[in-house]
Amino acid sequence: MTIQRFHTNERMSQIVVHGDTVYIAGQVAWKNRGGSITDQTTEILNAIETYLSEVGSDKEHMLSASVWLSDAASQLEEFNAIWDKWIPEGHAPVRACVQSTLVAPDFHVEVAVVAAKK
Repeated sequence: MTIQRFHTNERMSQIVVHGDTVYIAGQVAWKNRGGSITDQTTEILNAIETYLSEVGSDKEHMLSASVWLSDAASQLEEFNAIWDKWIPEGHAPVRACVQSTLVAPDFHVEVAVVAAKK
């Protein structure tokens, strides 16, 4: 099977497609860096949706999601409010959500997903 890489630099690819499986790198909110969880989550989910579309998938075909929050106790409810509206009913992927120090203190959330192609 071929492996396709998209939006690649010397360190990583934003998207890797292997057969009918799509891997989206962990996304952070560059435009809303330092913003609220709502703003950062919205930006991230929009980026994921764009990347999935670019390679022939969509959020209904997500298989798994990994979520990192910088302070889960204070952010999970706000994150879930955006996430729950974004996920199509009946198409929730498996999900892991953990608290972690992120790459920079003004990033509060990071999300990576794996999806199947349509």
